[in-house]
Amino acid sequence: MSQVLVVNCGSSSLKFAIMDGSGAAPLLEGIADRLGSEHSNITFKFNGQKVEQPLHEHDHKGAVTAIKQWIDDHKDLNIQLVGIGHRVVHGGETFSQSVLIDEAVLQGIDDCSKFAPLHNPAHVKGINEAQALFGDLPHVAVFDTAFHQTMEADQYLYPIPMRLYREHHFRKYGFHGTSYRYISAKLASLNENFGSQNTLIAHLGNGASVCAVRAGKSVDTSMGITPLEGLMMGTRSGSLDPSLLSFISDAEGISMKQALDILNKESGLKGVSEISNDCRTIETAQAAGDDRAELALNMFASKAAKHLASVATNLNSVDHLVFTGGIGENSPVLRDKICERLKMMGVRLDQNLNQTCPRGEISQISSDTSSANIWVIPTNEELLIAQDTLSLIDKH
Repeated sequence: MSQVLVVNCGSSSLKFAIMDGSGAAPLLEGIADRLGSEHSNITFKFNGQKVEQPLHEHDHKGAVTAIKQWIDDHKDLNIQLVGIGHRVVHGGETFSQSVLIDEAVLQGIDDCSKFAPLHNPAHVKGINEAQALFGDLPHVAVFDTAFHQTMEADQYLYPIPMRLYREHHFRKYGFHGTSYRYISAKLASLNENFGSQNTLIAHLGNGASVCAVRAGKSVDTSMGITPLEGLMMGTRSGSLDPSLLSFISDAEGISMKQALDILNKESGLKGVSEISNDCRTIETAQAAGDDRAELALNMFASKAAKHLASVATNLNSVDHLVFTGGIGENSPVLRDKICERLKMMGVRLDQNLNQTCPRGEISQISSDTSSANIWVIPTNEELLIAQDTLSLIDKH
């Protein structure tokens, strides 16, 4: 069966998986970590085994080389790669769908680096290295922002001077688009009327956002020009008064960029709880009576509910509410807290179904009296990247 190597390059890491697009478990998955450091290593997971080894070259090239070497060393597995699928965080206004990568596409990804200075340059680097080592295979870019290119101007524009949009393309782009597209497709397979229905999706993880979907298309989302806007997250503050940046800068005697780093890396669940950015750790502390943990969880739930209600104003009704992402899929505590705050919309959880829904499976957890179907649907962005890659290769 034809297989795809799915690659997700970060500034100091590279996640990868080999998938066939059928929905079966990956043949291989892993991560190269601490890239740029002499302590860089790569972990391979396959056949129930986990193997970790140091990288000989401590960069993205070293990571891709190690992956190719692993494939060459395991000919018994009969891996038949037909293409490479690359996750790309920011496609700006240039890319509204997944594309085969050529020089023009690569330049377009690089041009969007001004909006994603940590991610897009790393994507370009990863694509270049992968093309050098897998040059005989087609490469495909799948963009986090693409799904949201269906938003109308009154949703994606900021109320700032229009020249800033015309000259610099400053606007809301939104993220987690590949996850939202996967969830929409999965929901469509479960509901024959999905094409005429309205859905709210909450992708809750260390990064968190919500999206309003009408007839399978994004009409509004909470993240903005960067992933900092919107919900409170693991280490990100989410939306707040922009003047706070100036106050923090003056009070702490630091630059605006350093103040922005505080909002991106030291805020959210981590900043409020002063314990961790990991929801599981905070829930354990809350259960033990920690007041700050309780406050952090309540704030997270309030912000999530508030943004769900906000994007819902673009829908005539809400037929489905979906929870996905690491927190959305695995935290009955936060699902309950969020739905409790959406009672004015008629949303009602079944407490037993919420507490007992099996991990990793699609579950409906709404009560009989709920105005909307409430779902827990595990996302699988890697699978959609593999499927997009196979689809574009077939068309080509």
